[in-house]
Amino acid sequence: AQVLMQLALSMRPDFTSVRLLLADTLEGARRPEAALAALGNVDGRDPLRPVVRMRQAALQEALGRTDEALATLEELARAQPDRAEPLALAGGILRQKTRFKESAAYYDRAVARLGTPSRANWALFYERGVSYERAGMWAEAERDFEAALQLSPEQPSVLNYLGYAWTEQGKNLVRARQMIERAVALRPEDGSYLDSLGWVLLKQGDAAGALARLQRAVELQSEDPVINGHYGDALAAVGRWREAEFQWRRALLLKPEPEEEARITRRLGALPKAGPGGVSTEAVGTRPSVR
Repeated sequence: AQVLMQLALSMRPDFTSVRLLLADTLEGARRPEAALAALGNVDGRDPLRPVVRMRQAALQEALGRTDEALATLEELARAQPDRAEPLALAGGILRQKTRFKESAAYYDRAVARLGTPSRANWALFYERGVSYERAGMWAEAERDFEAALQLSPEQPSVLNYLGYAWTEQGKNLVRARQMIERAVALRPEDGSYLDSLGWVLLKQGDAAGALARLQRAVELQSEDPVINGHYGDALAAVGRWREAEFQWRRALLLKPEPEEEARITRRLGALPKAGPGGVSTEAVGTRPSVR
């Protein structure tokens, strides 16, 4: 396929759609440098040049050239002052780099270009909401998640993210559960959504229901430290302390983020003492705080 595309370009160098296809093929073959080179020398008047510049920026980022990618997208944003896509891609790049405040600023500029948002714009509000939330700007994040759901109410990623965030904050638990249940109904084999459902059930005091969901979540995503930690909490809530300890220690081996690591370490430090035969001296079935 690559030979045929190169032959086509040798006969018609301005065949930009073939350049894009060749770049995609080379990137799929894990040759990002060659993919980027394939997109060179596209005339500025070519109607596909904006698409080429977006692909170039994505490839520059894949090669670790973040500043160059952002400069490419800024240039494209200036050339297309009515388009949100270059600024949204820049926001996504910075979000992946955990530069959340800078990411949100790019998303702000992208949203400002939308005019009246349509259903197709739900992802932009969701992604900005994630950046706001990770930057510690919850009020702005919550507003964006709600806006995303108004534009497209059946998006499981938004339903799960907002429902889980509310669960973590211990508020709106009834609505959070309804939203997460809907996300699970839409994607029943997604371990992270089942984890969210188990977590909200545990917060509401339904330890048995939480345990069933979290066990399935661990089966689906066994290497996720948060899910393993939550499963440990559910085991502890029904008095299965030894199994809970195992899950918490496994979660720590999976290298959770610092906040989750500290939470699990506190849980391990608060384990009940064992009596003769290794049986907990605390009553089986007690429900310790999940936080």
